[in-house]
Amino acid sequence: MARTPTSAPGSERAAGFTLVELLIVLVLLALASGLAGLALRDGRETRLEREAVRLSALLEAGRAASRASGVAVRFELATPGSSPTRAGDAPEAYRFVGLPPDTLPPGHWLEADTQAEIPSARALVLGPEPLIAPQRVVLKLDGQQRVVATDGLAAFAPLPLAP
Repeated sequence: MARTPTSAPGSERAAGFTLVELLIVLVLLALASGLAGLALRDGRETRLEREAVRLSALLEAGRAASRASGVAVRFELATPGSSPTRAGDAPEAYRFVGLPPDTLPPGHWLEADTQAEIPSARALVLGPEPLIAPQRVVLKLDGQQRVVATDGLAAFAPLPLAP
């Protein structure tokens, strides 16, 4: 008569780990590495992403205001060494030409050391036409860069990062 192994004290048991024990260890390792990845997220990348999302919202607001008013609106980057718009303010980094004053927030970046460039143009033309030319702005911060662009029909949005 053959004996069936049991897990009772004093009974013989095969050495090694069960499949359930190995799976539990793998799940715990996956959770620990995921939490470590979130904790070590690059703050520079987050700050630049926030600038890009804000800029795309401002450009779309300018584009909508241009279409609603029928007035041509341009987004221009300020030239280095420009003067503040009001006493006590920091120099503006960009401006919307064609919109009434106080329509959009002051032209300052969230991060003071953010730099921007409009490749192959002096300004972005935001309207009033519903279709505009494809345009882009390159934002740079701490050695990283992010592009905010439109194809002329879709809204301005940050482009996905290249792998």
